[in-house]
Amino acid sequence: MSPATGVESGVWADVVGQPEVVATLQRAVTTPGSMTHAWLFTGPPGSGRSTAARAFAAALQCPDNGCGACRECRTVIDGSHADLTVLATQGLSIQVRDARELAVAAQHSPSVGPWQVILIEDADRLTERAADALLKALEEPVARTVWLLCAPSLEDVIITIRSRSRHVRLRTPSIEAVADLLERRDGVPKEQGLLAAAAAQSHVGLAKRLAKDDAARGRRSDTLNLAGSIRSLGDAIRAAEALDTLAKQESAAAAGERDAAERERLLEQLGADAAARTQPPHVRSQLAALEKEQKTRATRITRDVIDRSLVDLMSIYRDALVTQTGSRVPLINQDHRVQVETLAQHAPESLLGAMDAIGTARERIDANVPPLLALEAMMISLRVQV
Repeated sequence: MSPATGVESGVWADVVGQPEVVATLQRAVTTPGSMTHAWLFTGPPGSGRSTAARAFAAALQCPDNGCGACRECRTVIDGSHADLTVLATQGLSIQVRDARELAVAAQHSPSVGPWQVILIEDADRLTERAADALLKALEEPVARTVWLLCAPSLEDVIITIRSRSRHVRLRTPSIEAVADLLERRDGVPKEQGLLAAAAAQSHVGLAKRLAKDDAARGRRSDTLNLAGSIRSLGDAIRAAEALDTLAKQESAAAAGERDAAERERLLEQLGADAAARTQPPHVRSQLAALEKEQKTRATRITRDVIDRSLVDLMSIYRDALVTQTGSRVPLINQDHRVQVETLAQHAPESLLGAMDAIGTARERIDANVPPLLALEAMMISLRVQV
């Protein structure tokens, strides 16, 4: 940590508002007796779980314990280090074949650095069979191999995995800490960073997007404007369709170029002619498997976009309750204060009911209810009684 600014330095510079976590990890890097073979990083979305895990991995590989400037640090942070294996799925779950590949990789000795690091950024998406495939590797650790697993909470990880890992809990960073990072790292003016950090509820990645992307701010405003504007059944159905369509469009935009590149790379690996009208059976089967994975990923992205929109929508009802009670708690949506004050004129029971309906929709979508059905039921509950 820089004594002048209180900001972490080296690889820890982007680990925001987590001094105790950084101290624990630094101690493990420099003190052999503090090191263990498996670490589980938990914390709310946007708290920096994977950022902390990558910083730890870089510090383990760095000759200077995480300087942030050497080749080892840079290649770990960007994911290209020879002794780093990263699994960051955007599918609905991590399959057993992926887990088996990691278990095999864990048996290898490090080739250029002191550690073989296996990083799973979504350990909460391990299926039970996938977790079983990892169990032996965690029960019988190989010298110089370390596992870094990330998940929202302990309860999200299968007990056989979490019981064999050392727990590191991250907390939600303060709005000021996130704004300071955006100013220092991304050149975002402080006031703009504070608004973005508050709107993102201290989610670092989302705060950066809101601070720098006009379209992201526009989509969020459109979502917030739904509060208090749904007066008929038709309004509710149209609002649900709009939210569902927007999420699918964002998913398609995010996946389009990547899907095409993955297909091209697969054909190249198989030695197939991309211009051919038909492909041999073994190529067709591989393409079908890839397309299935891409559809699963698109579903996951769509659900994530919808969930983020619902978190935003719930926040404005929360702000209305805060305003109604006269609490000194800061508003999340400072830039929508007029709308918040208008909503605050509704009965508290109405505002709480709206928040409950939004929470129920999130739970239903997480339980694999078709998003459009869950959104329609929610929007009908959000109708303003006239």
